[in-house]
Amino acid sequence: MNYNFFADYFAKLQDINQAWWKELESGKAAINSPLNKALNEINLEDSVEFFEKAAAQPSVLAKAQMEWWENQLKIWQHVTLADGDASDLVQPEKDDKRFVDPAWENEAFYSYIKQSYLLFSNTMKQTIDSIEGVDDKAKERLHFFSRQAINALSPTNFITTNPELAKLTVATNGENLVKGMELLQEDMKASADVLKIRMTNDSAFELGVNVANSEGQVVYKNDLFELIQYKPLTETVNATPLLIVPPFINKYYILDLREKNSMVRWLVEQGHTVFMMSWRNPDVSMVNVDFEHYVLDGVVQAVDVVEAVTGEKQINAAGYCIGGTLLAVALAYYAGKRMRNRIKSATFFTTLLDFSQPGEIGAYINDPIISAIEAQNEAKGYMDGRSLSVTFSLLRENSLYWNYYINNYLKGNSPIDFDLLYWNGDSTNVAVACHSTLLRQFYLENKLVKPQGYQVGGVNIDLSKIKVPVYFISTQEDHIALWQGTYRGAKNLSSKLTFVLGESGHIAGIVNHPAKNKYGYYTSDKIVEDPEAWLKSAERQEGSWWNHWNTWLAGFESAEPVEGRTPGNGQYPALAPAPGSYVLQTLPIEVSNAVEAFQQPQGA
Repeated sequence: MNYNFFADYFAKLQDINQAWWKELESGKAAINSPLNKALNEINLEDSVEFFEKAAAQPSVLAKAQMEWWENQLKIWQHVTLADGDASDLVQPEKDDKRFVDPAWENEAFYSYIKQSYLLFSNTMKQTIDSIEGVDDKAKERLHFFSRQAINALSPTNFITTNPELAKLTVATNGENLVKGMELLQEDMKASADVLKIRMTNDSAFELGVNVANSEGQVVYKNDLFELIQYKPLTETVNATPLLIVPPFINKYYILDLREKNSMVRWLVEQGHTVFMMSWRNPDVSMVNVDFEHYVLDGVVQAVDVVEAVTGEKQINAAGYCIGGTLLAVALAYYAGKRMRNRIKSATFFTTLLDFSQPGEIGAYINDPIISAIEAQNEAKGYMDGRSLSVTFSLLRENSLYWNYYINNYLKGNSPIDFDLLYWNGDSTNVAVACHSTLLRQFYLENKLVKPQGYQVGGVNIDLSKIKVPVYFISTQEDHIALWQGTYRGAKNLSSKLTFVLGESGHIAGIVNHPAKNKYGYYTSDKIVEDPEAWLKSAERQEGSWWNHWNTWLAGFESAEPVEGRTPGNGQYPALAPAPGSYVLQTLPIEVSNAVEAFQQPQGA
């Protein structure tokens, strides 16, 4: 490598160091945040408890240490004698894509590093499991955060211990690192208090042009959401319209990406009149917006508008993730108020109602950490969506964080053009009051499954009063809403339940266009108490669950088809073309004028 490389590299490195120090001095960096301090404290408490219990079980620790040392020697002997030609003694997990370069197996130096690292990782997991008497929640956190630390120290994350990176750096005379530093600088400027690594080429996509481009009109707008009605693509449509409630933690167009994977377009092609809610991206003026505002000023208001625009007295409704939670609470609100049945059928995509089994996000669900998050949010005026996005990425750190760290900053590659990853990086803030309700009342206290645990507009929310036929679609590999948890939540309703389990994860398993025929799904008519017992009775079906759902929806369609509906009417005229204006808000958002409408929800 020549002098110019070192000069350029260290100049970039100095610029980044100065930026980090500037953040540290101003108190903006993650290391100074209330959340980071709370995490350090609770990790210390968990570690102290673990070592106190371990001290009382010296034979267990001695056995673990002896086994680790013996296996370490075996690896050394195996690599030395076999010269890296034989199969490794310690193999990565089947879905671990970090060690695909042939050098990890064929070259003794790298083979030894890889196997030693994997042995240490496995030993740490086994040691945590082997110590008895540690609180279950503490043990879960120890597993989660030790895994985070171990994966951060993976030899694949460093140039000198990653054969692919070492060869690339030599071959390019270090240009990969210079380019990587430039990308890192750009990402730092676009991040909040935690480094948010770009996953795709943002300039390759434009909302309304090559993503979120299904034709439609905004037919209603308030300070919380815009309602889009899509243009029909068939001469006649089903009489019953379909309202989709997306999560307010992400933008709606995950369901309207490009034509080849747009659920919205597919539904319209099947003859549905589709309405989509598009949530406003919160700023400090929305500090007091709570979950009940999203129910009353959001879902309930949207149902009124859909009925008025179409002239129908009942609609079908679907909610995705936390949007499904909103929909369920709205249904319980209607039931609690003894209102007429506004919803003919309800569909829930990967929706938690019972939060007792939150998955790996549970590592953050305890009073000290939630209190720290609340303090941090109140100081800023919102939960920064960029930080929230990193948190979710770190639930699958190797595939959703370190993979891009290596590709961008160490290989110096520009990210690929991928619409789903573009959506994933287009983050949204969460209002302070609403985020607190989600974490404390839902995740921590699990109030939604308690008949008088949670109120909306003064009405007790009792999920057992919901009697509308429901369709729950969950996915096997979902790490955000575990399917076993969504199953248990569904059983709190007094509805006729159709439960379907799709293959893949939280996003890919839902956005599964029939034309791709990529993932199948499982169905069973037997709704039993235990979710695993349900799965044993289920049969795998080929193709996308979309077709199964569309057939299910057709079962509620008794009226004759009607002429395709032009978006809007006299009462609610078309205001602007889809995708509207709220979805165009990107982070960071400039502070708008204060909105006073959110002090008390309309339905209270």
